[in-house]
Amino acid sequence: MSASRIVFHVDVNSAYLSWEAAYRLQMGESLDLRTIPSAVGGDVTKRRGIILAKSIPAKAYNIQTGESVGAALLKCPNLVLVRPTYGLYIRCHRAMLEVLKEYSPRVQVFSIDECFLEMTDVRLGGRSPVEVAHEIRNRIRTELGFTVNIGISVNKLLAKVASDFRKPDQVHTLYPEEIEEKMWPLPAGDLFMVGRATKEKLERMGIRTIGEIARFDRTLLRIRFKKHGDVIWNYANGIDSAGMLETESDGVKGIGNSTTIPFDVEDSKIARLYLLSLSEMVGMRLRDKGLTYGLVSVSIRHSDFEHFSHQKKLLYRSDSTDDLYREVCGLFDALWTGAALRHVGVRVSDLSPKTAQQLSFFDHPKALARSALDKTIDDLRLKYGNSVIQRGSFLHTGIQPVMGGVGDEDYPMMRSAL
Repeated sequence: MSASRIVFHVDVNSAYLSWEAAYRLQMGESLDLRTIPSAVGGDVTKRRGIILAKSIPAKAYNIQTGESVGAALLKCPNLVLVRPTYGLYIRCHRAMLEVLKEYSPRVQVFSIDECFLEMTDVRLGGRSPVEVAHEIRNRIRTELGFTVNIGISVNKLLAKVASDFRKPDQVHTLYPEEIEEKMWPLPAGDLFMVGRATKEKLERMGIRTIGEIARFDRTLLRIRFKKHGDVIWNYANGIDSAGMLETESDGVKGIGNSTTIPFDVEDSKIARLYLLSLSEMVGMRLRDKGLTYGLVSVSIRHSDFEHFSHQKKLLYRSDSTDDLYREVCGLFDALWTGAALRHVGVRVSDLSPKTAQQLSFFDHPKALARSALDKTIDDLRLKYGNSVIQRGSFLHTGIQPVMGGVGDEDYPMMRSAL
Protein backbone atom coordinates (compact mmCIF):
# COMPACT_ATOMS: atom_id res chain seq x y z
CA MET A 1 0.00 0.00 0.00
CA SER A 2 1.41 3.33 -1.03
CA ALA A 3 -0.42 6.23 0.58
CA SER A 4 0.08 9.96 0.56
CA ARG A 5 -0.16 9.98 4.32
CA ILE A 6 0.91 7.48 6.98
CA VAL A 7 -0.29 7.64 10.60
CA PHE A 8 0.52 5.21 13.43
CA HIS A 9 -1.64 4.80 16.52
CA VAL A 10 0.25 3.20 19.42
CA ASP A 11 -1.94 1.78 22.20
CA VAL A 12 -0.56 0.13 25.34
CA ASN A 13 -2.27 -3.18 26.06
CA SER A 14 -4.12 -3.00 29.43
CA ALA A 15 -1.86 -0.10 30.32
CA TYR A 16 -2.10 0.23 34.11
CA LEU A 17 -2.11 -3.53 34.60
CA SER A 18 0.79 -4.03 32.17
CA TRP A 19 2.86 -1.31 33.78
CA GLU A 20 2.26 -2.71 37.26
CA ALA A 21 3.18 -6.21 36.06
CA ALA A 22 6.34 -5.10 34.27
CA TYR A 23 7.54 -3.08 37.25
CA ARG A 24 6.91 -5.88 39.73
CA LEU A 25 8.78 -8.37 37.56
CA GLN A 26 11.72 -5.96 37.34
CA MET A 27 11.65 -5.68 41.13
CA GLY A 28 12.07 -9.44 41.47
CA GLU A 29 8.51 -10.76 41.76
CA SER A 30 7.93 -14.07 40.00
CA LEU A 31 4.19 -13.72 39.39
CA ASP A 32 3.16 -11.85 36.24
CA LEU A 33 -0.15 -10.10 36.93
CA ARG A 34 -0.97 -10.33 33.23
CA THR A 35 -1.24 -14.13 33.45
CA ILE A 36 -3.88 -14.30 36.21
CA PRO A 37 -7.27 -12.66 36.83
CA SER A 38 -6.13 -9.29 38.16
CA ALA A 39 -7.11 -5.64 38.04
CA VAL A 40 -5.92 -2.19 38.98
CA GLY A 41 -8.26 0.14 40.79
CA GLY A 42 -10.00 1.22 43.92
CA ASP A 43 -8.95 0.95 47.53
CA VAL A 44 -7.55 -2.55 47.84
CA THR A 45 -7.93 -2.73 51.63
CA LYS A 46 -11.54 -1.49 51.71
CA ARG A 47 -12.43 -3.16 48.39
CA ARG A 48 -14.20 -0.17 46.97
CA GLY A 49 -13.72 2.19 44.04
CA ILE A 50 -13.73 1.33 40.34
CA ILE A 51 -11.74 -0.94 38.01
CA LEU A 52 -9.22 1.07 35.99
CA ALA A 53 -7.63 -1.80 34.06
CA LYS A 54 -7.85 -5.58 34.00
CA SER A 55 -5.80 -8.50 32.73
CA ILE A 56 -6.84 -10.63 29.78
CA PRO A 57 -7.69 -13.59 32.10
CA ALA A 58 -9.97 -11.23 34.05
CA LYS A 59 -11.93 -10.54 30.87
CA ALA A 60 -13.11 -14.16 30.95
CA TYR A 61 -15.17 -13.19 34.02
CA ASN A 62 -16.73 -10.26 32.13
CA ILE A 63 -15.00 -7.75 34.38
CA GLN A 64 -15.42 -4.30 32.88
CA THR A 65 -13.27 -1.19 33.11
CA GLY A 66 -15.24 1.41 35.06
CA GLU A 67 -17.35 -0.99 37.08
CA SER A 68 -17.17 -1.05 40.88
CA VAL A 69 -14.58 -3.17 42.65
CA GLY A 70 -17.41 -4.80 44.59
CA ALA A 71 -19.19 -5.87 41.40
CA ALA A 72 -15.92 -7.25 39.96
CA LEU A 73 -15.28 -9.30 43.09
CA LEU A 74 -18.74 -10.83 42.87
CA LYS A 75 -17.88 -12.04 39.38
CA CYS A 76 -14.41 -13.25 40.38
CA PRO A 77 -13.85 -13.65 44.16
CA ASN A 78 -10.18 -14.57 43.56
CA LEU A 79 -9.48 -11.42 41.56
CA VAL A 80 -6.10 -9.96 42.54
CA LEU A 81 -6.53 -6.23 43.13
CA VAL A 82 -3.68 -3.74 42.84
CA ARG A 83 -3.86 -0.14 43.94
CA PRO A 84 -2.94 2.35 41.17
CA THR A 85 0.56 3.84 41.24
CA TYR A 86 0.23 7.02 39.21
CA GLY A 87 3.87 8.07 39.39
CA LEU A 88 4.88 4.74 37.85
CA TYR A 89 2.43 5.19 34.98
CA ILE A 90 3.85 8.60 34.15
CA ARG A 91 7.39 7.19 34.07
CA CYS A 92 6.26 4.38 31.77
CA HIS A 93 4.48 6.85 29.51
CA ARG A 94 7.56 9.05 29.31
CA ALA A 95 9.80 6.09 28.53
CA MET A 96 7.53 5.01 25.69
CA LEU A 97 7.40 8.57 24.38
CA GLU A 98 11.19 8.68 24.18
CA VAL A 99 11.20 5.57 22.00
CA LEU A 100 8.48 6.95 19.72
CA LYS A 101 10.30 10.26 19.25
CA GLU A 102 13.21 8.35 17.72
CA TYR A 103 10.90 7.52 14.80
CA SER A 104 9.01 10.77 14.25
CA PRO A 105 9.21 14.37 15.50
CA ARG A 106 5.44 14.54 15.19
CA VAL A 107 4.04 12.65 18.18
CA GLN A 108 0.62 13.52 19.56
CA VAL A 109 -0.33 12.17 22.97
CA PHE A 110 -3.98 11.11 22.94
CA SER A 111 -4.09 9.69 26.46
CA ILE A 112 -1.51 8.37 28.88
CA ASP A 113 -1.54 5.01 27.07
CA GLU A 114 -2.11 6.14 23.48
CA CYS A 115 -0.07 8.18 20.99
CA PHE A 116 -0.33 9.07 17.32
CA LEU A 117 2.78 9.29 15.14
CA GLU A 118 2.83 11.27 11.89
CA MET A 119 5.01 9.08 9.66
CA THR A 120 4.19 10.74 6.33
CA ASP A 121 7.50 12.54 5.80
CA VAL A 122 9.64 10.10 7.77
CA ARG A 123 12.31 8.22 5.85
CA LEU A 124 11.70 4.53 6.45
CA GLY A 125 15.02 3.34 5.04
CA GLY A 126 13.42 1.20 2.36
CA ARG A 127 11.15 -0.56 4.86
CA SER A 128 7.38 -0.68 4.75
CA PRO A 129 5.28 1.05 7.45
CA VAL A 130 4.34 -2.38 8.80
CA GLU A 131 8.01 -3.34 9.20
CA VAL A 132 8.77 -0.10 11.06
CA ALA A 133 5.72 -0.60 13.29
CA HIS A 134 6.90 -4.08 14.20
CA GLU A 135 10.31 -2.67 15.10
CA ILE A 136 8.70 -0.12 17.43
CA ARG A 137 6.47 -2.80 18.97
CA ASN A 138 9.41 -5.15 19.55
CA ARG A 139 11.56 -2.40 21.07
CA ILE A 140 8.87 -1.37 23.55
CA ARG A 141 8.36 -4.99 24.62
CA THR A 142 12.09 -5.73 24.90
CA GLU A 143 13.35 -2.45 26.36
CA LEU A 144 10.39 -1.41 28.51
CA GLY A 145 8.76 -4.71 29.39
CA PHE A 146 5.18 -4.09 28.21
CA THR A 147 3.34 -4.58 24.95
CA VAL A 148 1.49 -2.30 22.53
CA ASN A 149 -0.78 -2.60 19.54
CA ILE A 150 -0.01 -0.36 16.56
CA GLY A 151 -2.60 0.63 13.99
CA ILE A 152 -1.55 2.01 10.60
CA SER A 153 -3.63 4.04 8.16
CA VAL A 154 -3.94 7.32 6.26
CA ASN A 155 -5.62 9.23 9.10
CA LYS A 156 -5.91 9.18 12.88
CA LEU A 157 -9.41 7.72 12.99
CA LEU A 158 -8.61 4.64 10.91
CA ALA A 159 -5.25 4.12 12.62
CA LYS A 160 -7.02 4.12 16.00
CA VAL A 161 -9.64 1.64 14.82
CA ALA A 162 -6.87 -0.61 13.48
CA SER A 163 -5.03 -0.66 16.79
CA ASP A 164 -8.19 -2.04 18.45
CA PHE A 165 -8.17 -5.17 16.30
CA ARG A 166 -6.86 -8.44 17.75
CA LYS A 167 -4.70 -7.96 20.87
CA PRO A 168 -2.15 -8.01 22.44
CA ASP A 169 1.23 -7.16 20.88
CA GLN A 170 0.00 -6.82 17.29
CA VAL A 171 0.32 -4.53 14.25
CA HIS A 172 -2.73 -3.99 12.03
CA THR A 173 -3.49 -1.86 8.97
CA LEU A 174 -6.80 -0.26 8.01
CA TYR A 175 -6.35 1.52 4.69
CA PRO A 176 -9.38 2.98 2.86
CA GLU A 177 -9.65 -0.03 0.57
CA GLU A 178 -9.78 -2.31 3.66
CA ILE A 179 -12.65 -0.49 5.40
CA GLU A 180 -15.45 -2.59 3.94
CA GLU A 181 -13.74 -5.88 4.87
CA LYS A 182 -12.22 -5.00 8.25
CA MET A 183 -14.33 -2.21 9.79
CA TRP A 184 -17.83 -2.42 8.41
CA PRO A 185 -18.67 -5.84 9.95
CA LEU A 186 -17.87 -4.52 13.46
CA PRO A 187 -20.73 -3.66 15.87
CA ALA A 188 -21.94 -0.06 15.66
CA GLY A 189 -20.91 0.46 19.29
CA ASP A 190 -17.27 -0.11 18.33
CA LEU A 191 -17.21 3.08 16.25
CA PHE A 192 -15.50 6.06 17.84
CA MET A 193 -18.10 8.57 19.13
CA VAL A 194 -20.89 5.98 19.30
CA GLY A 195 -21.66 5.68 22.99
CA ARG A 196 -24.25 3.54 24.74
CA ALA A 197 -27.14 5.95 24.19
CA THR A 198 -26.35 6.43 20.49
CA LYS A 199 -25.91 2.68 20.04
CA GLU A 200 -29.36 2.02 21.51
CA LYS A 201 -30.96 4.63 19.24
CA LEU A 202 -29.21 3.15 16.21
CA GLU A 203 -30.46 -0.32 17.10
CA ARG A 204 -34.02 0.98 17.27
CA MET A 205 -33.45 2.22 13.70
CA GLY A 206 -32.30 -1.26 12.67
CA ILE A 207 -28.63 -0.26 12.51
CA ARG A 208 -26.32 -2.75 14.21
CA THR A 209 -22.98 -2.58 12.37
CA ILE A 210 -20.59 0.17 11.32
CA GLY A 211 -21.25 -0.75 7.70
CA GLU A 212 -24.96 -0.13 8.19
CA ILE A 213 -24.17 3.34 9.55
CA ALA A 214 -21.93 4.02 6.53
CA ARG A 215 -24.62 2.95 4.06
CA PHE A 216 -27.50 4.66 5.88
CA ASP A 217 -29.01 7.82 4.46
CA ARG A 218 -26.89 10.66 5.82
CA THR A 219 -29.78 13.12 5.81
CA LEU A 220 -31.89 10.81 7.98
CA LEU A 221 -29.00 10.40 10.42
CA ARG A 222 -28.67 14.18 10.59
CA ILE A 223 -32.39 14.53 11.30
CA ARG A 224 -32.20 11.91 14.08
CA PHE A 225 -28.89 12.90 15.67
CA LYS A 226 -28.34 16.47 14.38
CA LYS A 227 -24.61 17.32 14.00
CA HIS A 228 -23.63 14.06 15.66
CA GLY A 229 -25.27 12.21 12.77
CA ASP A 230 -22.78 13.76 10.35
CA VAL A 231 -19.90 12.84 12.65
CA ILE A 232 -20.74 9.15 12.95
CA TRP A 233 -21.55 8.87 9.22
CA ASN A 234 -18.15 10.35 8.34
CA TYR A 235 -16.36 8.09 10.82
CA ALA A 236 -18.19 5.01 9.56
CA ASN A 237 -16.92 5.86 6.09
CA GLY A 238 -13.37 6.43 7.32
CA ILE A 239 -13.50 10.20 6.87
CA ASP A 240 -11.37 12.20 9.34
CA SER A 241 -10.67 15.82 8.44
CA ALA A 242 -7.91 16.37 11.03
CA GLY A 243 -4.68 17.64 9.48
CA MET A 244 -1.11 16.52 9.98
CA LEU A 245 0.26 16.36 13.50
CA GLU A 246 2.52 19.12 14.75
CA THR A 247 6.10 18.65 15.86
CA GLU A 248 6.95 18.87 19.53
CA SER A 249 8.84 22.09 18.85
CA ASP A 250 5.54 23.70 17.91
CA GLY A 251 4.87 23.70 21.65
CA VAL A 252 1.83 23.03 23.80
CA LYS A 253 -0.97 25.27 22.57
CA GLY A 254 -3.42 24.46 25.33
CA ILE A 255 -4.31 22.02 28.07
CA GLY A 256 -7.82 20.69 28.40
CA ASN A 257 -9.93 18.07 30.11
CA SER A 258 -13.45 16.89 29.37
CA THR A 259 -15.83 14.12 30.27
CA THR A 260 -19.10 12.61 29.15
CA ILE A 261 -21.46 12.34 32.11
CA PRO A 262 -23.31 9.01 32.43
CA PHE A 263 -26.64 10.72 33.13
CA ASP A 264 -28.45 13.93 32.24
CA VAL A 265 -27.38 16.78 34.55
CA GLU A 266 -29.97 19.44 35.24
CA ASP A 267 -28.67 20.61 38.64
CA SER A 268 -26.11 23.45 38.51
CA LYS A 269 -24.44 22.21 41.72
CA ILE A 270 -23.74 18.82 40.14
CA ALA A 271 -22.54 20.45 36.94
CA ARG A 272 -20.17 22.65 38.94
CA LEU A 273 -18.72 19.61 40.71
CA TYR A 274 -17.86 18.06 37.36
CA LEU A 275 -16.27 21.33 36.27
CA LEU A 276 -14.29 21.49 39.53
CA SER A 277 -13.06 17.92 39.07
CA LEU A 278 -11.89 18.73 35.53
CA SER A 279 -10.30 21.98 36.70
CA GLU A 280 -8.33 20.14 39.38
CA MET A 281 -6.57 18.06 36.75
CA VAL A 282 -5.97 20.94 34.36
CA GLY A 283 -4.32 22.83 37.24
CA MET A 284 -2.11 19.84 38.05
CA ARG A 285 -1.02 19.52 34.45
CA LEU A 286 -0.22 23.22 34.19
CA ARG A 287 1.92 23.19 37.31
CA ASP A 288 3.69 20.01 36.23
CA LYS A 289 4.76 21.76 33.02
CA GLY A 290 5.62 25.01 34.77
CA LEU A 291 3.07 26.97 32.75
CA THR A 292 0.48 29.67 33.40
CA TYR A 293 -2.63 30.45 31.40
CA GLY A 294 -4.18 33.65 30.12
CA LEU A 295 -7.27 32.30 28.35
CA VAL A 296 -9.98 30.03 29.80
CA SER A 297 -12.62 28.13 27.79
CA VAL A 298 -15.64 26.11 28.84
CA SER A 299 -17.60 23.79 26.55
CA ILE A 300 -20.86 21.93 27.13
CA ARG A 301 -22.90 19.46 25.14
CA HIS A 302 -26.57 18.95 25.77
CA SER A 303 -28.23 15.54 25.79
CA ASP A 304 -29.38 16.23 22.21
CA PHE A 305 -25.69 16.69 21.20
CA GLU A 306 -25.96 20.45 20.68
CA HIS A 307 -22.56 21.94 21.53
CA PHE A 308 -21.78 25.38 22.98
CA SER A 309 -18.65 27.08 24.31
CA HIS A 310 -17.46 30.35 25.85
CA GLN A 311 -13.98 31.70 26.47
CA LYS A 312 -12.47 34.58 28.39
CA LYS A 313 -9.19 36.45 28.05
CA LEU A 314 -7.81 37.20 31.51
CA LEU A 315 -6.12 40.37 32.73
CA TYR A 316 -3.73 38.28 34.82
CA ARG A 317 -1.84 34.99 34.55
CA SER A 318 -2.14 32.04 36.90
CA ASP A 319 -1.61 28.32 37.39
CA SER A 320 -4.00 28.15 40.36
CA THR A 321 -6.88 25.68 40.38
CA ASP A 322 -8.94 28.07 42.48
CA ASP A 323 -8.48 30.89 39.96
CA LEU A 324 -9.33 28.55 37.13
CA TYR A 325 -12.47 27.21 38.78
CA ARG A 326 -13.70 30.73 39.56
CA GLU A 327 -13.35 31.73 35.90
CA VAL A 328 -14.86 28.45 34.72
CA CYS A 329 -17.95 28.95 36.87
CA GLY A 330 -18.44 32.45 35.51
CA LEU A 331 -18.25 31.20 31.93
CA PHE A 332 -20.54 28.27 32.68
CA ASP A 333 -23.17 30.47 34.30
CA ALA A 334 -23.18 32.72 31.22
CA LEU A 335 -23.33 29.73 28.87
CA TRP A 336 -25.81 27.28 30.38
CA THR A 337 -29.54 27.72 29.82
CA GLY A 338 -30.60 24.87 32.09
CA ALA A 339 -30.93 22.24 29.34
CA ALA A 340 -29.85 18.72 30.30
CA LEU A 341 -26.07 18.29 30.07
CA ARG A 342 -24.16 15.18 28.99
CA HIS A 343 -20.66 16.52 28.34
CA VAL A 344 -18.55 19.30 29.87
CA GLY A 345 -15.03 20.47 29.17
CA VAL A 346 -12.46 22.89 30.56
CA ARG A 347 -9.49 24.21 28.59
CA VAL A 348 -6.76 26.79 29.13
CA SER A 349 -4.56 28.36 26.46
CA ASP A 350 -2.36 31.40 25.85
CA LEU A 351 0.27 29.54 27.87
CA SER A 352 3.54 31.01 29.18
CA PRO A 353 6.31 29.79 31.49
CA LYS A 354 5.59 30.49 35.14
CA THR A 355 8.66 32.70 35.34
CA ALA A 356 6.65 35.20 33.33
CA GLN A 357 3.66 35.05 35.66
CA GLN A 358 1.87 38.30 36.44
CA LEU A 359 -0.13 38.10 39.66
CA SER A 360 -3.50 39.64 40.30
CA PHE A 361 -3.20 42.69 42.59
CA PHE A 362 -5.76 41.26 44.99
CA ASP A 363 -4.22 37.78 45.09
CA HIS A 364 -0.60 38.86 45.52
CA PRO A 365 -0.40 38.49 49.36
CA LYS A 366 -1.75 34.94 49.19
CA ALA A 367 -0.05 33.80 45.99
CA LEU A 368 3.10 32.25 47.44
CA ALA A 369 1.24 30.32 50.14
CA ARG A 370 -1.35 29.09 47.67
CA SER A 371 1.34 28.03 45.20
CA ALA A 372 3.13 26.02 47.89
CA LEU A 373 -0.14 24.37 48.91
CA ASP A 374 -0.97 23.47 45.31
CA LYS A 375 2.43 21.86 44.88
CA THR A 376 2.12 19.85 48.09
CA ILE A 377 -1.31 18.56 47.08
CA ASP A 378 -0.05 17.71 43.58
CA ASP A 379 2.86 15.73 45.01
CA LEU A 380 0.62 13.76 47.36
CA ARG A 381 -1.87 12.94 44.63
CA LEU A 382 0.87 11.87 42.28
CA LYS A 383 2.33 9.52 44.88
CA TYR A 384 -0.79 8.14 46.53
CA GLY A 385 -3.58 8.70 44.01
CA ASN A 386 -6.08 11.43 43.26
CA SER A 387 -8.42 10.55 46.13
CA VAL A 388 -5.81 10.96 48.88
CA ILE A 389 -6.82 14.63 49.25
CA GLN A 390 -10.19 15.86 48.07
CA ARG A 391 -12.49 18.78 48.65
CA GLY A 392 -15.33 18.20 51.06
CA SER A 393 -17.89 19.08 48.40
CA PHE A 394 -17.21 15.74 46.70
CA LEU A 395 -17.99 13.60 49.75
CA HIS A 396 -20.89 11.18 49.23
CA THR A 397 -21.54 12.46 45.69
CA GLY A 398 -20.03 9.57 43.70
CA ILE A 399 -18.20 12.10 41.52
CA GLN A 400 -14.45 11.68 41.16
CA PRO A 401 -12.66 14.54 42.97
CA VAL A 402 -10.03 14.76 40.23
CA MET A 403 -11.14 13.73 36.79
CA GLY A 404 -8.70 12.97 34.01
CA GLY A 405 -4.99 12.33 33.84
CA VAL A 406 -2.10 12.67 36.24
CA GLY A 407 0.87 14.96 36.27
CA ASP A 408 2.94 15.07 33.12
CA GLU A 409 0.36 15.82 30.51
CA ASP A 410 -0.82 17.76 27.62
CA TYR A 411 -3.11 14.76 27.29
CA PRO A 412 -6.25 13.50 28.97
CA MET A 413 -6.36 10.06 30.53
CA MET A 414 -10.05 10.11 29.72
CA ARG A 415 -9.96 10.04 25.95
CA SER A 416 -11.06 13.13 24.09
CA ALA A 417 -12.14 13.63 20.49
CA LEU A 418 -9.63 12.93 17.74
